[in-house]
Amino acid sequence: MTKDPQEKRKPENCAFVIFGVTGDLTHRLVMPSLYNLAAEHLLPEKFCVVGVARKGQSDDELRDSLMKGLRQFATRPIDDDIARKLLECVTFVEADPKDPPSFDRLREHLDSLECAQDTGGNRLFYLATPPAAFAPTARELGRTGMMRENGAWRRLVIEKPFGTDLASAKALNAELLKIMDEHQIYRIDHYLGKETVQNILVLRFANGMFEPIWNRNHIDHIQISVEEKLGVGHRGGFYDATGALRDMVPNHLFQLMSLVAMEPPARFDAHSVRSEKAEVLTSIQQPNHEEALRNSVRAQYLAGRIGDDELPDYRKTEDVKPGSTTETFVALKLMIDNWRWAGVPFYLRTGKALGHKRTEVAIKFKQAPLSMFSGTTIDRLSQNFLTIGIAPTETIELQFNAKIPGPSITIDGVEMKFRYGDYFRADPSTGYETLIYDCMIGDNILFQRADGIEAGWAAVQPFLDAWKTAGDNGIETYEAGSDGPACADELLRRDGRSWRKFS
Repeated sequence: MTKDPQEKRKPENCAFVIFGVTGDLTHRLVMPSLYNLAAEHLLPEKFCVVGVARKGQSDDELRDSLMKGLRQFATRPIDDDIARKLLECVTFVEADPKDPPSFDRLREHLDSLECAQDTGGNRLFYLATPPAAFAPTARELGRTGMMRENGAWRRLVIEKPFGTDLASAKALNAELLKIMDEHQIYRIDHYLGKETVQNILVLRFANGMFEPIWNRNHIDHIQISVEEKLGVGHRGGFYDATGALRDMVPNHLFQLMSLVAMEPPARFDAHSVRSEKAEVLTSIQQPNHEEALRNSVRAQYLAGRIGDDELPDYRKTEDVKPGSTTETFVALKLMIDNWRWAGVPFYLRTGKALGHKRTEVAIKFKQAPLSMFSGTTIDRLSQNFLTIGIAPTETIELQFNAKIPGPSITIDGVEMKFRYGDYFRADPSTGYETLIYDCMIGDNILFQRADGIEAGWAAVQPFLDAWKTAGDNGIETYEAGSDGPACADELLRRDGRSWRKFS
């Protein structure tokens, strides 16, 4: 969780090793996050960055490239002195898992650098690489002894996607755990770096008014939406092999779902919180083939306009197969088999090329009975929603009923809205700052554990299997810039429900 700035301590001295240092992720997110930590005096006193890539370049060339990235992607004005001091500690090493001697040279470079910089032997390895490089890189780190903890800590940060299905996730976990212990692995999900996501725990467990009604007796259903306006763009090859479900559901949406649905942890520590989150995912009902098809929607976008941009059909996007069955939109109905949530559906949806960019969790409370208002003009009540807005605006909104002024009993829905920006001053961030800081201090409460990863994949595997069998039968379409396929509305309408309208 985010700490009070006055309580934050500097991490121990360490070396920060970035594999894939020349890539987009490093320039767009990792280095701007390190800069923001430096500006807040939250980097170690003795700290160095080692950039690793397959293609060689000089230290100065890498520093120039990273500085250009900072100027382009920084979330706050750049202080040249802070940036210069950060980049002075950057060095480059050419290494490739297919070339084992290159990792021996990396180890020698780190040993030498640590002696010169007095970083104490602590090392944080960040895999900002394509997923195919995760296991080979980890194997080489293990072979060379660079993950061995001998009086100093060694940690490995792995980006998503962590596997492509249940079998591959289990295989990757097994591979990593042969090389290192679970406490050394930090499976990162940048959604958990967002203040509003972290605040779900505080909202639930630090306020006595919510937890007594946070159950099947008072909650009708829960909606989780992650909608994007962007299309696939130039990532057609990657996306066509992945799709909306694999890309978003086992990580981003399930992280939100587990925070909303988890039981109160015995204590606020990594083991307790992660155990309760994993238990939620383990409790998701496993549908059979027919149920998986009935309780899911998959669709691809057609050509359309979003703002000033014209998007082509998904299947006509560069590097996408002409007859592709990969979904750009997915909606699911899930049920959790436990005492708290029995009978309460969770509706999840995510997609690309939609008319809105938003991420929100909407908790729909059960309707109040109308009997006490018999004999009045009231024939309906507005719905009671507690909505946690995560993007583009961080908000908490409560929708309830109130009487309209006048001589008759007339009721309408009203809103109470809390915006983070109105109450708290916070410098713009990438969302990675908290996560990188927590990696350096060894706090893994915001990172996924092996059992949580595998439980997430186990929950979506029935849908993957059913869709594979169905082929292109059942794929719907929607116009780019719209609210998505009409059949996503039917997923709720047949239960007498509807998606919350975005205002």
